[in-house]
Amino acid sequence: MIPDQPRPPDKITRLRGACFLLAAGLLAAVAARQMLPARWDEPVFPSRSMSRVLRISDYFSGLKHTRADTEIYLFEGREPGGAMLVMGGTHPNEPAGFLTAVLLAENLSVERGRVFVIPRANHSGFTHTEPGEAHPMSFAIPTSAGTRRFRCGCRFTNPLDQWPDPEVYLHHPSGQRLSGPETRNLNRSFPGRADGNFTERLAFAVTALIEREQIDLVMDLHEASPEYPVINAIVAHERAMDVAALANLTLQAEGISFALEPSPQNFHGLTHREIGDATPALAILMESANLMQGRLRGRCDAGLILDGKDPWYLAAARAGLLRVPYDEAGIPLDVRVGRHLAGIRAITDALNFISPDRAISLSGIPTYSEVQQRGVGAFLSPK
Repeated sequence: MIPDQPRPPDKITRLRGACFLLAAGLLAAVAARQMLPARWDEPVFPSRSMSRVLRISDYFSGLKHTRADTEIYLFEGREPGGAMLVMGGTHPNEPAGFLTAVLLAENLSVERGRVFVIPRANHSGFTHTEPGEAHPMSFAIPTSAGTRRFRCGCRFTNPLDQWPDPEVYLHHPSGQRLSGPETRNLNRSFPGRADGNFTERLAFAVTALIEREQIDLVMDLHEASPEYPVINAIVAHERAMDVAALANLTLQAEGISFALEPSPQNFHGLTHREIGDATPALAILMESANLMQGRLRGRCDAGLILDGKDPWYLAAARAGLLRVPYDEAGIPLDVRVGRHLAGIRAITDALNFISPDRAISLSGIPTYSEVQQRGVGAFLSPK
């Protein structure tokens, strides 16, 4: 008996299949159009006083041709002095830290000493956004010559670069146990290791930069939610506490309130702890208050990044649930970037006073009041 032969698909079935493939192709094209820009770095236009552009792979060749490799802008004064490293983008979903580093690179002039600026410390984290958070992919800043758009990334390294996450992440070398996804958190991976995972190798490269260039002062720029206990804060390693305390007095006199927090000795992997322990550098981290990081917010869009206004946070403030003052004015990006810039100036001045042999003389950095009056866009290059 001859088995039944399969019947060829009729015209309706073939038409449905063709429509399905066409729809899938259109969806893929739309997704590609939205996602491909995350692979391209927005240009940074360093000031004319920049000496040269380095890359993190110059300090650890194992990162060459990977998404961890990132640009480092070096500014050198004519007079010898100390050396400073400023990092933004350790957490790419904290826009004020990243944008402060960009603005610094585009305005800075150094008369004495050396300054290294890394706007995208975790470059891989800028190539995706955080699942489940509905964060915008980018935000735009108006300048005198048009709009400049910047990406909003993820707190963690891209899983395309490091996967899978373990159930429990064991920090090296302390052995401290953290949740699995923290294995892709650059600020839980210091001091790093050359034979570690992707994120640990990046942390190792940053530590190698600090050691090879004999960096005296490290400043890591961050943001956190308004309900987080350590917020609007300067967090300092114990060896950096004198510099941080003097800077905080200066900031208070200028009407800019910061909390001064000691680096916890039992919380490992963070820059202010591990860089301070592993290198001679004075390690300091600064936090500003950003609603996008919080759990109490409503809709999260580019407007929330820029103006920092949210009705749910306003209700939370009235209920006494926040750690920072909050009202109808919100906490705009101009305020957060202005605070970071003021902190950089005050901390550098404090270092110069306490350790004149390691002094670093800077100019060109806008003041807090200038940023509030004119906006961040006035200090971004119009190129």
